[in-house]
Amino acid sequence: TAFTVEDAAVIADKIGYPVVVRPSYVLGGRAMEIVYDRADLENYFKYAVVASGKHPILVDKFLVNATEVDVDAVSDGTDTYVAGVMEHIEEAGIHSGDSACVLPPHSLDPALIEEIERQTVALAEELGVVGLMNIQFAVKDGDIYILEVNPRASRTSPFVSKATGVPLAKLATKVIMGGKLKEINPWAERKSGYYSVKESVFPFNRFPGVDVLLGPEMRSTGEVMGIDESVGLAFMKSQLGAGQVLPQQGTVFLSIADNAKDEVLPAAQILGELGFKILATKGTAAYLQGKGIAVTPVLKVFEGRPNIVDHMKNREVDLVVNLVSDKRTVRDSMSIRQTALLYGIPYTTTAAGARAMAQAIRELRGAGLTVKSLQEYYGAN
Repeated sequence: TAFTVEDAAVIADKIGYPVVVRPSYVLGGRAMEIVYDRADLENYFKYAVVASGKHPILVDKFLVNATEVDVDAVSDGTDTYVAGVMEHIEEAGIHSGDSACVLPPHSLDPALIEEIERQTVALAEELGVVGLMNIQFAVKDGDIYILEVNPRASRTSPFVSKATGVPLAKLATKVIMGGKLKEINPWAERKSGYYSVKESVFPFNRFPGVDVLLGPEMRSTGEVMGIDESVGLAFMKSQLGAGQVLPQQGTVFLSIADNAKDEVLPAAQILGELGFKILATKGTAAYLQGKGIAVTPVLKVFEGRPNIVDHMKNREVDLVVNLVSDKRTVRDSMSIRQTALLYGIPYTTTAAGARAMAQAIRELRGAGLTVKSLQEYYGAN
């Protein structure tokens, strides 16, 4: 905890930037934020709730490029049913309510998933949970970090219920009333054999001038779900449900912060192989050209005309991938994100989102979309 910016700087220097800062008590001002240096920290203290001995600022180490994992479980005090292990598409640092997630996990090592399930059971036993429980983990370099444990229902409970065919609210009610999981046997009811993707829905188009960048504060107001036998097509369906129609051909614009270029490279390679024309700002274009990808440089807004916003307004861009790294790049590229929103151009502001979109477009081009009822998916178990 910290009472002044000097206190916070000492903590941040000790644990290493970037850090997450948030007031222990929020009453106006800014809430949670990721800060990358002393200047960011001082800027946060200018606008955050006034820190005091009673209400200090909390400082936590931020895990860069970590994979977040949500787990929903039900326990009767003795046995625990791990209802769903959900792998977030957006990296840790994006609020879990704003992240897309996949059930079952599609890229985590099976041994890692088994360890997450073991830790979930151990936590339920240690905490004496009777009913629903939600845990948020982060995985980085093979290590598992526990971010948060909530002995209650989570917003993901309805999603997990529909994805697995096990009604968690009903199950939790039974154990709270004295029922035993071994007698109810939810394991026998569980359906599988397909992927389910939860995507968040945002109200950005109702608020002119708002920035669409995602962060640690929740901004979504709803959720949709896509189901398919492949991850890419399930993600594609979730995007359609959320109102984003991903293009199957055309032009994609890339503007990527230096620290994320390697993360976005696989998406750029897929889009290039699919025949998309790639526009990119100078630094991103040079990087992609060095990797053997055909790319056309385009001007930033402050570099002259015609710039990228002009191309977007002329309907010459079909997909926008914009990743920023600091306050300056956030400010400089805000008009790009606002134009994408205003003109209905699909966009993403995360590397993981770009990779998921590229995979979804590739699978759609290969197999196309099919529609099945939940009962058909459940019956294929």
